[in-house]
Amino acid sequence: MAATLELLRRLNEHQVEFVLIGGLAANLHGVQKVTEDIDVCIPFTIENMKKVIAAVAGTNPHYRMRPDLPFSTDAEYYARFKNLYLVTDVGPIDFLGDVDGIGDYMQAINDSEVAELDGKAFRVLTIAALIRAKRAAGRPKDLEAIRQLEALQRGPDDEKN
Repeated sequence: MAATLELLRRLNEHQVEFVLIGGLAANLHGVQKVTEDIDVCIPFTIENMKKVIAAVAGTNPHYRMRPDLPFSTDAEYYARFKNLYLVTDVGPIDFLGDVDGIGDYMQAINDSEVAELDGKAFRVLTIAALIRAKRAAGRPKDLEAIRQLEALQRGPDDEKN
């Protein structure tokens, strides 16, 4: 988890536009499932990709699905992408242009709230949005997270917990 937090810290430090989604977002809301990576929804603009490249600089980034290809530092190249899956020395990170059940970055912003790490604010999907995203993904591994998120959404006073 420390490596994952280092990636989040780097994104904040380099002012990357992002919304935290996936397992770490669920953890921040109180889900008790260990996640080893970080998933973010971002706009794939040239300016934002320059910030992404700066954020992963010095972490030996390489493509998760094609480790044989050299990592490019050309922001214009990445601005044409829809998704970017990287592995770094401080952990894996998935950059997504769209989130199942949510939509693109602007829709993710609308379905997010402010969280904080080391005194720096960033956006994280709300519990309701995470439930929608995990349902839309339809993966068996998300079922327990959905159950916990629904319990958190109901609150501690609900007898159905």
